[in-house]
Amino acid sequence: MNSDLEKIILSAEQISSRIQEIAEDINRHYQDTVREIILITLLDGAIVFTADLIRHISVPLRLDCIRVSSYGNSTNPETAPRILGTLKSEVQDKHVLLVDDILDTGNTMKKVFAEVSSKCPASLKTCVFLDKPERRENNFQADWSGFNIPDEFVVGYGLDYAGRYRELPYLGTLKPAIYSQTS
Repeated sequence: MNSDLEKIILSAEQISSRIQEIAEDINRHYQDTVREIILITLLDGAIVFTADLIRHISVPLRLDCIRVSSYGNSTNPETAPRILGTLKSEVQDKHVLLVDDILDTGNTMKKVFAEVSSKCPASLKTCVFLDKPERRENNFQADWSGFNIPDEFVVGYGLDYAGRYRELPYLGTLKPAIYSQTS
């Protein structure tokens, strides 16, 4: 365990098992109705989850990315998430799956969902690795969710604090002394 962590809340094995279950659900949903999906991952946090998820999706897909800034160097999301890039793929009349690392306040996913929805996809679904329902500031709900977690700041498995800890193969909470330091 990384010495900056207070505790591990999800092991690499738990994460791997749940990702396979989510992929099976996604496969069942799309298997007989679509030829291809466009999977759009929200960068940077969802890249690890997305990489593992797509290895288990059997429906043909094209991958695209959109960069969104929500946290900066804080443990709390900014009030207004910013979309920092555009899609390469044309999504009009296509089946789209948005993938993010965490559904916290719901503001980021709601903003990206509205942006992609405005481009008139044939369908638009969402999948998140983590869900913190008690932090929700709106009524946004993901179609697929890996784990509900309590209102704790977590790192690992793609999630970071100030750009660090993304490489950890598990999910943990930081020791408060780490994020209470001023830089």
